Amino acid sequence: MSDRELLTGWGCTAATAARVVRATPDRVAEELRTAGSRGVIARGLGRSYGDVAQNAGGVVLLPAPGSVRIDHETQQVTVGAGTSLHDLMRVLLPEGYFVPVTPGTRFVTLGGAIACDVHGKNHHRAGSLGDHVVSLDLVLPDGSAVTVGPQQDPDLYWATVGGLGLTGIVTSVVLSLLRVESGWMRVDTDRLPDLDAVMDAITASDRDTTYSVAWIDTLARGRALGRSVLTRGEHARWEELTGRAVREPVPLPGDPRLGAPGLVPPHLVSRPTVRAFNELWFRKAPRQRKDELQTIASFFHPLDGVAHWNRLYGRQGFLQYQCVLPDPEGGRLARILERISAAGHASFLAVLKRFGPGNPGPLSFPTVGWTLALDLPVGAGLVPLLAELDREVVGAGGRIYLAKDSRLPGALLEQMYPRLDEFRAVRARVDPTGVLRSDLSRRLDL
Repeated sequence: MSDRELLTGWGCTAATAARVVRATPDRVAEELRTAGSRGVIARGLGRSYGDVAQNAGGVVLLPAPGSVRIDHETQQVTVGAGTSLHDLMRVLLPEGYFVPVTPGTRFVTLGGAIACDVHGKNHHRAGSLGDHVVSLDLVLPDGSAVTVGPQQDPDLYWATVGGLGLTGIVTSVVLSLLRVESGWMRVDTDRLPDLDAVMDAITASDRDTTYSVAWIDTLARGRALGRSVLTRGEHARWEELTGRAVREPVPLPGDPRLGAPGLVPPHLVSRPTVRAFNELWFRKAPRQRKDELQTIASFFHPLDGVAHWNRLYGRQGFLQYQCVLPDPEGGRLARILERISAAGHASFLAVLKRFGPGNPGPLSFPTVGWTLALDLPVGAGLVPLLAELDREVVGAGGRIYLAKDSRLPGALLEQMYPRLDEFRAVRARVDPTGVLRSDLSRRLDL
């Protein structure tokens, strides 16, 4: 079944039309073999913020969900690439397992998560999702099927991890799992007065904390620049459960309970509203709280409780800007926050995390250092501001996350991703005629 649809990323900007095909693995091979001049790209649940899963005038494939098979002896799961992390978690948790890495939303597919090499609050300890894949089944641009992994054609595997869907269509994944005793997290919260305090706190707990993330008030200035609410978590063991958690030790992630309206007032997300929200969010956080029990859903995916929350930004949409700065350049975070605060571009969703070593993927985003992610409403002055931030990031030897991008100038790509030629060499081998294409690949000449 196929229909022509107008598609955007999660940021609701730069819509383009494509023929959308809901495809089984056999249909995937057929569509690749018969691709027209505009090519084919896969798309999961549309949670990439920019144009990575759009293909103007071409074909966009929606891989079908598949079965979930757990091997208890190896602690691995075999799962269809079109299956969402939400659905997978609902199967795994009652069996005592969790995914080794989860991004900030569980409404992404396994295939999309691999194509974007997603990371989570535990990257400093566990790396990104690609570090935990045993193997994956890949349909190549000529329609043939192969199985690849870190030990099976590693060049193709690592080009696929973080490769934005441009080396083949993932149809099935074998993933290593994490053993857990409950569906609860034991969470510590600290309210910290400035950027130095939060960076020091994160660094000091790197070795002892599995999950950590800080929300940052991007409108704070002066001595309060970078004031934050830091949360750190561990999977709760059975003996640590109390109250409701004893009665319901494995609460399953559910569907969203609320929904954003289709029409919202213009400029709902503006400097005054975000300033008020940020003040409330900072003040309501405890100065210090230890061992609070939170469900897995509330700790990892708080925004998933609101369906279509991206609509709150209105018709103009928003951009997410996520960068990583290598360890020696962490001081530049203050300059970035100063620029954002001075420019007055409001972001109520701004998070800071710590990265550990990256993996061999030439387009994989993480590298040792600090990553800052910001949601910014589209508006006057935003493009010049982001160009300033780009220069700061490039000057630090950092990069931005292509899975979130919708506007990076192509001239900066090679400076941010110095192993780009390795990726292009693999693409030339498996896709010499350029069957796999996206709006992003054309924009950045990938």
